[in-house]
Parts: sequence; C-alpha cells; structure tokens
Amino acid sequence: MKNINIETGVGIFLIAGLLCFGYLSVKLGGVNLFGTEQYLVTARFANVSGLKEGATVEIAGVTVGNVSRIDLDNYEAMVQLLIDPGVRLQEDSIASIRTQGIIGDKYVKIKTGGADEYIERNGEILETESAIELEELVSKYVFEKE
Repeated sequence: MKNINIETGVGIFLIAGLLCFGYLSVKLGGVNLFGTEQYLVTARFANVSGLKEGATVEIAGVTVGNVSRIDLDNYEAMVQLLIDPGVRLQEDSIASIRTQGIIGDKYVKIKTGGADEYIERNGEILETESAIELEELVSKYVFEKE
C-alpha cells in the first residue's frame, strides 16, 4: 500500500514537470497556439540584408512587435510586421532597418509621424529606409578618389 502512494506521488510529480517543461518551451519559443492579437502591417525596402524573421520592431527603444515574414515582391523586399494591438501607427510613420551595436542583430525601427490618420490592419508603411551596408561604405571610401 505504501509503494502505491509513493509511485502515485512520483507519477504526479513527473506529469507536473513535463507540463511545466512544455509550457516553458512554448513560451520561450514564441509560439502562439491560440492565434495572436497583434495586427499585420507591411513595409517595402530596397535592401534588408541581415534582417531575419522574428527580429524586433521598436518605437523609441521599446519593443512593439516583430518581423513575421520577409518576401521578394517585384525586386523589393516585402517585410510583414506584427504590431502590438495597443500601438497605433500614423500614416506618415517611417520604418528603417537598424543594427543593435556595431555588429549586432538587425531590427526595424519605426519613427512615428504627426498625421491624424492611422494605418489600418493589413496596411502599409509607405516611407522606408533600407539597411546600411558597412562593406559598401568602406569600399566607397577606400576606392573613390576625390
């Protein structure tokens, strides 16, 4: 009888541990099992070198979303951004690709505008600034003679 109680306790403990492990895996992996409340906004860039899906989207240094998808559309990079529901973007907002630190990861920085109109769900940010490539700047400086 005593062995049955110990075995039951160990079994419950193992099941609870597996449930906790599964919960942490889903949360840390950024998987949304029941959908997301975030809304989709797209932006077109001439160059997104180094930007990856899952990169953060920031306004004034605060994370407000992430990059959900990057596609090529008519020789431009179409970046789909998932923005938190509490954040509303003005129509004249500017999206730019920046680097965290000198050789850090790329992220999308949004500078808000002053317009009275807001971008709707599935809307598009029209003003964009592409990624700056350090190699191009160095080669332009080294090889151009003035």
